Amino acid sequence: MSDDKYKDILYMEHPTSRLHPRMSMLSRASQFAPFAALSGYDDVISETGRLTDGRVEYSADALAELDESLREISERLDLHPRINVVYFVPDMKKNGGKYVEYAGEVKEIDAVYRRLVFMDKTEIPLDVIVNISLE
Repeated sequence: MSDDKYKDILYMEHPTSRLHPRMSMLSRASQFAPFAALSGYDDVISETGRLTDGRVEYSADALAELDESLREISERLDLHPRINVVYFVPDMKKNGGKYVEYAGEVKEIDAVYRRLVFMDKTEIPLDVIVNISLE
């Protein structure tokens, strides 16, 4: 009985608009493609999984070694001694940070702002330095 109801339209040609062209199969399929309902979620997950180092507190002996190295450098400042410095850089997004190594020629030890200034204008705060070695 239901076949009779729609028999007149069952085999008709599909209507086509004169104003709007037919959508391609690719465009039709893209309507059903998955989408990121939570934009930025993947970035948050990546950031959470990123590892950082904790800052190590140094003993009085290690601090005395650093002071001795700084004294040796200050005695040779006129020669612009080349040194290797390992220092801690805090992470801006989460707790912890990373240890960075830098090598260069020292221009000055700025006692007022407590930093090492290198010939290439790099500045490293004295408070974050963990190791200094003269080359």
